[in-house]
Amino acid sequence: MQSLNYRNNDASQHGSSAPLKRAMSTRHLVMISLGGAIGTGLFLGSGDVISQAGPIGAIISYFLGGLIAYTVMLCLGELAVHVPESGSFGEYARRYIGPGTGYMITWLYWLTWTATLGTEFTAAALLVQEWFPSTSVWAWTLFFGALVFFLNISSTRLFAESEFWLALVKVITIICFIGLGLLAIFGFIPYHGHETAPLFSNLTAHGWFPNGLFPIFATMLIVNFAFSGTELIGVAAGEAENPAQTVPKAINAAIWRLLIFFVGTIVVISSLLPFQLAGLSANEVSNSPFVTVFNYIGIPYAEDIIRFVIITALLSAANSGLFAASRMMWSLSAKNQLPKIFSKLTPSGTPIVAITVTMFGAIPGLLSEQFAPETIFKNLLGVAAFTMVVVWIAICISQFNFRRQWYKSGKTAKDLRFAAPLFPLTPIVGGLFCLVTCISMVFDPSMQVGFICCIVFILLCYASYFIFYRKKDLVQS
Repeated sequence: MQSLNYRNNDASQHGSSAPLKRAMSTRHLVMISLGGAIGTGLFLGSGDVISQAGPIGAIISYFLGGLIAYTVMLCLGELAVHVPESGSFGEYARRYIGPGTGYMITWLYWLTWTATLGTEFTAAALLVQEWFPSTSVWAWTLFFGALVFFLNISSTRLFAESEFWLALVKVITIICFIGLGLLAIFGFIPYHGHETAPLFSNLTAHGWFPNGLFPIFATMLIVNFAFSGTELIGVAAGEAENPAQTVPKAINAAIWRLLIFFVGTIVVISSLLPFQLAGLSANEVSNSPFVTVFNYIGIPYAEDIIRFVIITALLSAANSGLFAASRMMWSLSAKNQLPKIFSKLTPSGTPIVAITVTMFGAIPGLLSEQFAPETIFKNLLGVAAFTMVVVWIAICISQFNFRRQWYKSGKTAKDLRFAAPLFPLTPIVGGLFCLVTCISMVFDPSMQVGFICCIVFILLCYASYFIFYRKKDLVQS
């Protein structure tokens, strides 16, 4: 059994050139979490959920997704306050599930972000090229890659500040969208095709569940993936100021804001657009439900505004992704499961080698536009979605086992600086819902290749751990 007492795991204890810097405040953690979760899935993909599940079904689906995310984040909060370190998920799984699982989860989370890193640079470049057709996609891709690399390599503080402002653009857009949408719904501002207030009649115009109940659950993978990124708080906890206070505040603030933003957005879109048209060719910016609603309200340059916001969302996701993945590599090196060079830090406290190597891991995504872009993108998305769900399951199991050990040691929930409520219901409900989502991938043809690739990757992780590191861990313990 691992010690229940907090053991600091900063870089100074592992022979690195300098410790990781605790430079993030609550506002940074909240915006990093919001920035990680609010992405193209909301701006482009929300219409697909509405068209499949119907208006009421989509609202229920996003509400359930928010509750699942909340249960997982409560579990994460308890663990992150008790053991606030970079590479958090792997360390929690190592301590409270098993060292082989900890090793696997760390690599899996690295894969989660690295798999889509290149596609985000390429997608942002393609959107910019629509404004400047004569420019090179590769030039913009390299520019965005260099920018994100610089923000990560310079200092933790600069990364946190950049992510704060990138996320703020998305948050302001959503607040404006919901606010203007509600004004249109209640007839305070004109809306194209409506002389009177539309109100909420669209929500049930074709019945409560026009396609039945099954699509509500079929779309849960999309919805759960929309909430992914909230767990970045756990990764950042190792570089947060006073994590015992900042982490719980950030988790509560982030989840409830996300729930309001996501559900509010779905209500506005569903009330103002026929549900059959909400997801029509929504992979194009011009057909985003956000653009359609803004155009109908009479907002000038709506498409350009949303294109700018989506570019911001992509860069924000890439920025957070590089941060998270590099901390995973640093964590492995700190535990002697990668060469020591990977834990080398700059004088400002950023893992320079881990960041650089992770950038090279983005090359498959960068090549996606040149070789079968749709196939590669869908498979990479499938990989990212599956790995994220597995990480969430591991968080729930880790918290469940941790709390049991905590009680066995004679302590109570009151002795914890932050305790997830309703134990053991919280980790069980969160873990089971994530497991159902995971299983649903098997029956989704577009996700099957990603599912198989992840299973192979997981098996390779376990095999490499038992071959190279199991004996070392047994000797050290």
